[in-house]
Amino acid sequence: MSSDRPEPFYLRYADQLWPVTNRLGRAHTFLYRKSGGRVGEGWGRARTLLLDHVGAKSGDLRTTPLLYVRDGENLALIASKGGFPKNPAWFYNLRANPVTYVQVGPERRRVSARVAEPEERARLWDLAVSCWPGFEDYRARTDREIPIVVLEPA
Repeated sequence: MSSDRPEPFYLRYADQLWPVTNRLGRAHTFLYRKSGGRVGEGWGRARTLLLDHVGAKSGDLRTTPLLYVRDGENLALIASKGGFPKNPAWFYNLRANPVTYVQVGPERRRVSARVAEPEERARLWDLAVSCWPGFEDYRARTDREIPIVVLEPA
């Protein structure tokens, strides 16, 4: 964060918030998988998928529920982490291991991840904000450029 802005309250409580967020993510993942994507896939215009990713350092398989937007046959993920100063772990995991699987509703598909090219970034950002306006709030909270990850069929 730039020094002329006061530290947001959520950064003071980040160590306490992430364990709760992780528990909620595990519950979301369980319900999504058990229901074949019928529970937990949609929140209004925002859609959720389950991203499987392999830990860049640990090698452990992880699953994270994430908002996504469709872009033709591709899916786009916004690595916002709620506007926190660092990118989410899943972003680094995909950079290290870009071929993986996602579950979109009842469908499981193999994908390859890449960071959005500069010429497509603005369009994908606008598309994401049209589905989840909170992304603009997240962008205002951080000094980092929030990466957009494109998932292409593998």
